[in-house]
Amino acid sequence: MNIGIVGLGLIGGSLGLDLRGLGHQVLGVSRQDYTCQQAIKRGVVDDASVNLTLLAAADIIFICTPIAAIASTVQQLIPHLAPDAIITDVGSVKTPVVEAVAPLWDNFVGGHPVAGTERNGINAAVSGLFKNNPYVLTPIDSTPLAAVKVVEELVHSLAATVYFCRPTDHDRAVAWISHLPVLVSASLIDACMGETDPVVLELVQQLASSGFRDTSRVGGGNPELGVMMAQYNREFLVRSLQSCRDSLDQLIELVEQEDWQGLAQRFQDTQSQRSQFFPK
Repeated sequence: MNIGIVGLGLIGGSLGLDLRGLGHQVLGVSRQDYTCQQAIKRGVVDDASVNLTLLAAADIIFICTPIAAIASTVQQLIPHLAPDAIITDVGSVKTPVVEAVAPLWDNFVGGHPVAGTERNGINAAVSGLFKNNPYVLTPIDSTPLAAVKVVEELVHSLAATVYFCRPTDHDRAVAWISHLPVLVSASLIDACMGETDPVVLELVQQLASSGFRDTSRVGGGNPELGVMMAQYNREFLVRSLQSCRDSLDQLIELVEQEDWQGLAQRFQDTQSQRSQFFPK
């Protein structure tokens, strides 16, 4: 299959590595010639260009640009595509993307691989990024079943776990498990940097180990992605932030009142509840 990828960063580059490894012909487009050359050098793509005309023969195209650029990229791409070409995206917010792109191209299937690292760019691309991770597809009533099937089979070939849901349900869910953690993690880093004693702050930075590393990772990621997920999923993110604030206020109250039994109960609850997110 001829596969096109627009946007050769962490996700696009990782897709290219895996899809080429499965024997597909992969063509990539990036805004920067340096990225194109690096993608070819690293074996991410068979060929790359800054020009969308390279994708004229593609059977399916993954749009891996920032969320704000997805719809405009599709508009620029359409004149170069065969009528039966399939377009999918990897944006972490689906409702605004689907609403903007579905009217432009019948064979559009919204998608979101729930995978990543704190790194970005073509040199962050790795093989196996999607293995055993969720990959959400958000077709709507007008999405052709044949197009959905093609994307589903490709995602399965990446060893990802495919989930189907409505775009709004997706956005409400990721506000909790993806977007909220980014802001909470960023606030943790910011709070620690608020330590006013330079000696203590230096010690904080020296002692930071696995616990801080794990909880701060997503807050130290790509700022552009953080802003866009907040901008395009504002309603659901604000709702989750308010709920998190309420929960944190309750914890503050338990500590201030020295209610150690109540605090222990909260920890017991969260200890047992965590297994519902990560079943063995």
